Amino acid sequence: MQDGVLRDLVVGIDSSTSATKAIAWDRDGRAIAEGRAAIPLSNPKVGHFEQDPADWWGSTVTALSQLIRQIDAARIAGISISNQRETFGLFTEAGEAVRPGLVWLDDRATPQQHSFGALFGAERIRSVSGKPLDVIPSLYRMIWLKEHEPEAFARADRYADVHAYLTFKLTGQWLTSAASADPSGMVDMREGIWSEAILTAAGLPMHLMPEIRRPGTQLGEIDEKAAAATGLLAGTPLIAGGGDGQCAGTGAGVLGAGRGYINLGTALVAGTYGRAYAHDLGFRTEIAIAEEGYIFETCQRSGTFLVDWLTQEMMGVPASDRSAFLASIEAEATASPLGAGGVMLLPFWQGSMTPHWDSAARGVIAGLSGSTRRGDLYRALLEGLSLDLALSLKKAMAVTGQPIDRLQAIGGGARSELFLQILADTLDRPISRSEAKEASSLGAAIAAAKGIGWFATIDDAAAAMVGRAAETFDPDPGRVAAYQALAAIYDELWPILRNWNQRRSDVVASLSGEPIG
Repeated sequence: MQDGVLRDLVVGIDSSTSATKAIAWDRDGRAIAEGRAAIPLSNPKVGHFEQDPADWWGSTVTALSQLIRQIDAARIAGISISNQRETFGLFTEAGEAVRPGLVWLDDRATPQQHSFGALFGAERIRSVSGKPLDVIPSLYRMIWLKEHEPEAFARADRYADVHAYLTFKLTGQWLTSAASADPSGMVDMREGIWSEAILTAAGLPMHLMPEIRRPGTQLGEIDEKAAAATGLLAGTPLIAGGGDGQCAGTGAGVLGAGRGYINLGTALVAGTYGRAYAHDLGFRTEIAIAEEGYIFETCQRSGTFLVDWLTQEMMGVPASDRSAFLASIEAEATASPLGAGGVMLLPFWQGSMTPHWDSAARGVIAGLSGSTRRGDLYRALLEGLSLDLALSLKKAMAVTGQPIDRLQAIGGGARSELFLQILADTLDRPISRSEAKEASSLGAAIAAAKGIGWFATIDDAAAAMVGRAAETFDPDPGRVAAYQALAAIYDELWPILRNWNQRRSDVVASLSGEPIG
């Protein structure tokens, strides 16, 4: 109680690539109020994606201010952060950005990825950091900045992921969650600390790095300056959250035995939880939003992005007609036979992460004929995403020994009944559609609920706050067998095309004079 007001809410701040959402949750995991503000994204050159860190903070201020206009700030018992992963900035000690922040979509550091992989060893990188050699971890863009912008790099006093920067703006302290630091590729995953071996080999000073805290522990309190900007009460506890992927997993109930989650967003991310550390090319290992343990995560960069691409770029559907069009084409795809009339799609429009780790990979549509209809293309798109996920999860389960009995689906793609049924059939697992519309914010709120003492553990908090599934899609034995036959063909396709694709890329680059994916 404070001034007669019951402190009965926790806030999960979800700072994603496109927007910041501040959502107040009660002890039962019900969303009570929400504020939201967009974050601009800059694409100054091909392959370069940047944001102004001031927009990370400005959108947070706007979202929190909107929230506080709906509820009494005195009801908020604690706050936690879910952040877009692998996005970071360089700052002075006072919090001024020395240049724009580099977003996870940015792939300018591909040469640094390859050179550091050769220096340190790809297998050693994966053993220490849990991350297969790939351009997305922040490590390689840090090396790029040191090599290409040495003056800006020399002016920096602090490296900060989005969680660390927002923590500084809210509390005045340079701290971050272990589950926000680890996607950088610079954390020793067994110890949960910055890897001295990786930082030394990369020539990156340890003193730049914020201090690391486990999810669910208190980082500090909202200071007077942040309170004046946001409407929060000074002294409100800030609890360590983590990366949006891990927060979404906890918000979707992944901490339960035999559970996994699928986030059907712009990228298609899936994961399962385990207490023992493991690493493999078949997945990325991330620190879980829990007292201990890890998330074994598969990721395909092109998820519902492909639906937008097909709708807007190939079929020219205006935004105003998108909902009606998607309903129509989903009906056509449902009528298309299993196997999409012989069309097979490799969903590598943005390269391949798990399981191939080939940033030069590009999408393929095979089996087209004069009889192919747009419903077949749409079904092939959903089947390609599902078959690719099945390949990755099968490898993850084999290496980690973590069985998955059922999966919880979250994200915008979970609105598609056809997509969920295809996933159930290709994965041979029940797929439940989550009631939680904002699982990343809920995962952060669960960490806050533990951190302020509502629950003894994050697991206990999740058990109380994660809602029940709204609907479950069960696999059909006949379709499961048919998709297993298709999966055998799908699994062979990229290994056959990989060398051809690299030659294609090299020839096109030589003709244009520019690097081509």
